[in-house]
Amino acid sequence: MGLLECCARCLVGAPFASLVATGLCFFGVALFCGCGHEALTGTEKLIETYFSKNYQDYEYLINVIHAFQYVIYGTASFFFLYGALLLAEGFYTTGAVRQIFGDYKTTICGKGLSATVTGGQKGRGSRGQHQAHSLERVCHCLGKWLGHPDKFVGITYALTVVWLLVFACSAVPVYIYFNTWTTCQSIAFPSKTSASIGTLCADARMYGVLPWNAFPGKVCGSNLLSICKTAEFQMTFHLFIAAFVGAAATLVSLLTFMIAATYNFAVLKLMGRGTKF
Repeated sequence: MGLLECCARCLVGAPFASLVATGLCFFGVALFCGCGHEALTGTEKLIETYFSKNYQDYEYLINVIHAFQYVIYGTASFFFLYGALLLAEGFYTTGAVRQIFGDYKTTICGKGLSATVTGGQKGRGSRGQHQAHSLERVCHCLGKWLGHPDKFVGITYALTVVWLLVFACSAVPVYIYFNTWTTCQSIAFPSKTSASIGTLCADARMYGVLPWNAFPGKVCGSNLLSICKTAEFQMTFHLFIAAFVGAAATLVSLLTFMIAATYNFAVLKLMGRGTKF
């Protein structure tokens, strides 16, 4: 079999749902982590510049922000590795399912790829045999782990539930900034509201961002409007929106992974292959 024919067979057997979910997962996590990190930094600057002059008032907030930023680093690393594992699982289980239905001959393609990587059987010295043996051991170890799709279904289900909470929490800063932006719009266009401009305020203490004894803790009237017009406020607001979109994309990718893995596991189980194949 030629290399092109082998690649064509592999593409036919590619798990397109897992490929799309992996790309969406990487995109969503990168957007969530990158934009979320910068948005938290912008929030810290806005609080210490406009809402409180006493460091003791927002010291706890800064510690929380820094802790979340470290969590973001770990989240990005974890999802990169787990997304790669889920993609490998998708290739592994999809190949087995299509082999059952006769749509994809994994053994033929596997032989073609093996011959391409190892250079065939002829003229292979001890070094080539050692490399082939090492590659075989790696594939065997990986196959033992990937041969349990039920574990991936359970882990992905639990991770989806956890990420659903993250998605809900990512909507909170968007809500706070949107309320502040709406208040600024009312100040900029006083004809749209019957309230006095001086009574229209954004109170960080009301959302638990600052303690109630923080001073001033809130900004009202034209001072609030000037804050909303700054590039720092606008950028932070849009970064939180982008992080929210990234969290939504990651949630969709996890749901796609879970559906694909559940389907493959159910087919293999019903066809009598068990959880090991």
